[in-house]
Amino acid sequence: MFTMQKVARSAASADSAEAPVAIEPRIANPAGLLPDAWQGIQKLLVAVNKGGLPQATLDLTHMRASQINGCSACIEGSINHAHKTGQRLDERLLAVAAWRHSSQFTEAERAALELTEAMTRLSDRPDPVPDEIWNRAAEHFDEPALAALVLHVALTNLFNRVNISTLQPAGDW
Repeated sequence: MFTMQKVARSAASADSAEAPVAIEPRIANPAGLLPDAWQGIQKLLVAVNKGGLPQATLDLTHMRASQINGCSACIEGSINHAHKTGQRLDERLLAVAAWRHSSQFTEAERAALELTEAMTRLSDRPDPVPDEIWNRAAEHFDEPALAALVLHVALTNLFNRVNISTLQPAGDW
């Protein structure tokens, strides 16, 4: 139920019983409204992308944190971006919620996903990021790559919280 949201229904097509719901943002993207914030975020993104993590690891961890947080803008945006730019969609993005029970992920990706989940679910346990989770990630990534992973997960959680609280739609980014 969308009690606090502005909701506009798009016109139903003749062959569809019910049209999808279009959700309008509460405000423009806050980072866009504050140029200094946007510039800072862009600098962090550049640094993360130079941190030595494989693009697949960045994509998988972004998707997983966004799934946990329920950020449709990031989930849909990731898939749409791959399609629009002609990139091959990594099918593992669609299975990443079940990474623990799938043979499609490398040990390094598993360690990154485990750290991503711990960092995203900080209030789920007394020790939010236990040494055993950190150490598994450290077995696969050097310190610059770990720094990139930590900042990447933190940025994803920032994006998720901004998008969800302001009802940002998936867009062209």
